[in-house]
Amino acid sequence: MKLFLILTLLIGTCFSNAQNTTIAAGEKLTFSASYNMSGLMTELAQVTMETSEVKTSTSTLLKLKCTAATYSKWDNFFKIRDLYESYVSPKTLTPYLYNRDIYEGGYEKFMKYKFNHKTTSVESVKRKKRGDGTTWEEKKSLKVGSRTRDLVSTLYHIRNLDIHKASIGDSQNFTVLFDNKEQVIKVTYLSKENLSTVLGNKMCYKLAISINNSNVLKGNNDNLLWLTADNNKVPVYAKFKIPVGSGELKLKSATGLKH
Repeated sequence: MKLFLILTLLIGTCFSNAQNTTIAAGEKLTFSASYNMSGLMTELAQVTMETSEVKTSTSTLLKLKCTAATYSKWDNFFKIRDLYESYVSPKTLTPYLYNRDIYEGGYEKFMKYKFNHKTTSVESVKRKKRGDGTTWEEKKSLKVGSRTRDLVSTLYHIRNLDIHKASIGDSQNFTVLFDNKEQVIKVTYLSKENLSTVLGNKMCYKLAISINNSNVLKGNNDNLLWLTADNNKVPVYAKFKIPVGSGELKLKSATGLKH
């Protein structure tokens, strides 16, 4: 259940906006995650996205933290405890450090990326637990594209893009580093729709997400994301299709919005 991959999208010239005018420290978004079980959409987990300011010896960064956890009553069925976090420039949301620490049904993995934008490279650390309980670790130096980002920083980056300048049917490819591989994702702007949300009735941008040769997301217009068509561009709803079924994410609460 790669819950954040379905929310990641939109980078390029027709939607571009280099400066962060939307995301501030102290924002918190909470979502319910549901999965289609025997024809019924069943709420299984909670997803939280929050931002905070982090000071280092040389700079101040914005920490983007995303977590996913199944409700306790579902832990015996398929326990999830996932953490994704990215440390970025507050002005441009350019990533410098990314961590992914997941537990999904007994499967454990840790990934760490340290971005060097001058050399367009990433120092990667991958750690996995073997069946006997011991840990296996792999370190790599990866050459990446100048616009390659991690999942979390890309998700927040899209909320600064000038989607209002795009035309219906416009599409854009962009690159995300996932499991040490650059994934090319295509995003298409489908329409504007009015949705009833916890924030009230909101006009939203409806976007379709697809990944070529992916074993994560299936279909061309089966993976959809709705962002509020305002200065916050809050993700309020998402539908996704994976090899073993389908599901949805729905916003439950939003606090600390900048606008």
